[in-house]
This record gives sequence, C-alpha cells and structure tokens, in this order.
Amino acid sequence: MKKGLWGVVTVIALSFTGCKKSETGNKAVLQSDGTEQSMTDSGKADPNIQYETDVNGKKYVKTDFVYKATDGSLAKVVFDYKEKTMSIRSNNKTFILNKVDSKGNEAVYEKMDMKARVKGDSLILDQGNNIIELVKTKI
Repeated sequence: MKKGLWGVVTVIALSFTGCKKSETGNKAVLQSDGTEQSMTDSGKADPNIQYETDVNGKKYVKTDFVYKATDGSLAKVVFDYKEKTMSIRSNNKTFILNKVDSKGNEAVYEKMDMKARVKGDSLILDQGNNIIELVKTKI
C-alpha cells in the first residue's frame, strides 16, 4: 500500500516539475481589442454591440456582460442579437426582455411593465416606480 502511494506521489511530483511554462502564453485566452463596432439592426448601426478578437485574429460578437448597480449588487446581462432579446439575471431571477427600439447609440428593451435602456456602458431599468441604474463592469 505504501509503495503504491509513494509511486502515485512520485508520478504527480514529476508531472509538475516536468511541465515547461510557455513563453508565448495561453492560446485559449481571448483578448479584447477594445473597439466597439456596429452591426446593422433593421438598417441602422447599433454601436452597443461589442466584438472580441481571439488570438488567431477572428472576431466574434460578445454577448454576456456583468453590470453593477449603485447599491453594489451584480447582474449578468446576456444579449441575443439574432432573437433581439436580452436576459437579466440577478438574485436567482431571470428576466427576458424583447428589443422594441434602436435609435443611434441607444437600444430599448421591454416586457410587460419592465423597460431597459442600454446606452454605451450604462443600463437603466425601469419597473413601475423603481428605477435601477447599472454600469458595465470589467469582471
């Protein structure tokens, strides 16, 4: 039993010391180029759409963001540009809103009494008498 345990420990120790650290970095890490480009939405440019670039230079649309409210709470927001919806998840509750308007650099999403305005890095939720201001974080 002890010989088997020592054998396993030796193999694990050798595997840690045998790995070389690559100087080129992790190829699986995605790098953001920091630029926001527009995608046409019913004939209009939508600057709220952000693109990311992988290490191979291929661009893709970034769809999920973390927003922080003024009270410090966090919300995950996922945009589905094909379905023209956005989902907001906070406190284990998810709200899915439909895009109703897009003008200039502002997009408006609604469902029943909840309304969301997205403009740049800010998101303003309006639900009846409650107005919640959120700002995009870099988490």
